[in-house]
Amino acid sequence: MSRTAWSPGQRVLTAGLVFMVTATAFEGLAVPTVLPATLDEFGGLPLYGWAFAGFFLAQLVGITVAGLEADRRGAIAPMMVGALLFAAGLVVSGLAVGMEWVVAGRVIQGLGAGAIYSIVYVIIGRGYEPSAQPLMIAIISSAWVLPGLIGPAVAGYVAEAASWRWTFLALVPWLPLAALVVSRPMSRIEGPTPGEATAAHPAAAVGDALRLAAGVGLVLGALTVPNLLVGIAMVGGGAVLAAAPVRRLLPPGALTASPGRGAAAAVIALVSVTFLGAEAFVPLAVASVRSAGTVAGGLALTTAAVTWATGSWLQARFAARGSRTWLLVVGTLLIGAGIGIEAAIPITALPVWVAAAAWAVAGLGMGLAYSTAILVVIETAEPGAEGAAAAGAQLSNTLGVAIGTGLAGAVVAFGATGLGGLAPAITIADLLLVAVCGATVLIARRVPDRPAEADPPARALPAEGEIG
Repeated sequence: MSRTAWSPGQRVLTAGLVFMVTATAFEGLAVPTVLPATLDEFGGLPLYGWAFAGFFLAQLVGITVAGLEADRRGAIAPMMVGALLFAAGLVVSGLAVGMEWVVAGRVIQGLGAGAIYSIVYVIIGRGYEPSAQPLMIAIISSAWVLPGLIGPAVAGYVAEAASWRWTFLALVPWLPLAALVVSRPMSRIEGPTPGEATAAHPAAAVGDALRLAAGVGLVLGALTVPNLLVGIAMVGGGAVLAAAPVRRLLPPGALTASPGRGAAAAVIALVSVTFLGAEAFVPLAVASVRSAGTVAGGLALTTAAVTWATGSWLQARFAARGSRTWLLVVGTLLIGAGIGIEAAIPITALPVWVAAAAWAVAGLGMGLAYSTAILVVIETAEPGAEGAAAAGAQLSNTLGVAIGTGLAGAVVAFGATGLGGLAPAITIADLLLVAVCGATVLIARRVPDRPAEADPPARALPAEGEIG
């Protein structure tokens, strides 16, 4: 890959962004580890799943509002608000006196995390030269490696040696401080001008985001309702609520996978459906169905965190050469192959280490496909609309996560009672996700290898010096 000139301000900015993503990643991987301890203390099993669902639904709101506000007024204010919200959510969860307060804190964290993730990609689009953007996406993906390697173990040790509360409270000051550090180099990035800004008014964006979150929440909630008629009514009501907002908030052409940016946004959503929908059940298949223990189950997730970063770095090398279609197709095929092997783990005598190897393959594919699709959405954004593009890309991902885990969970829950047990239910869910990978390959071929000649260059900080 060619050498890229960066200014000292960009180096500070890059370090700050990596720190912020790393901190949120640690928290994201710590929560599944310590949440059972909160259940032991407070009870409230019906609220357990909403500690995750509430986080992702709130992310939809944070992503949307922060991205569009960045197009209207600049990126500094939404980044600061996102960091403060995330810190406030940590305080609420860490000082909780009941499970409902843990969930409330997770919702506030989701608002902040959505804002942070959205602004990170806005900054990549505005603050770095086009030649440096694939590298920055790889760097941001790598910020998940260390949390993936040690996050769950550290969280478990802290919860046992001190209290689960410290997994929340220990991170409170760091994100606001990091946001202050990056605010200075961010202030040197050229923002939108009144003539360029195309974002909707924030009030309209808030309304759309809230309707989208409520609609998706109704649909996901319907999956666990025992009464069929009530479930159908919830799905219908949720679809009506979400239909118009999702058309306005996703990148143009995403719902129809139109060639170019629309197809790239569709790929983001679909690979999130497949990879993250299957990943939720990898530890369950290894630890519970195959009785290999939680360490073996967690190992598969750790290998995927490493190979995801590896795939993202390969994207940084090959995307600059105009190989976007190839990266998306190969990445999706690798995800499908990994899920296909995982489908055999619950119902065969394959060694359990195969699960880790298979998920490493899927993680590599995710790094290739997801990072490339994000790059395409960002680099095709019009000047002044980088925030809307970044928000749309992140919304595609968050919707994919919510839909993938929700639908796969429903299949597993139904199959466990109606198909003879947990093992065949997980296998069926995995095979359905493999089929989705097949459809994703066809859509990936609609993304061009190179950005169109007419696409405007990103506006970056003045560069000096070199990095490899």
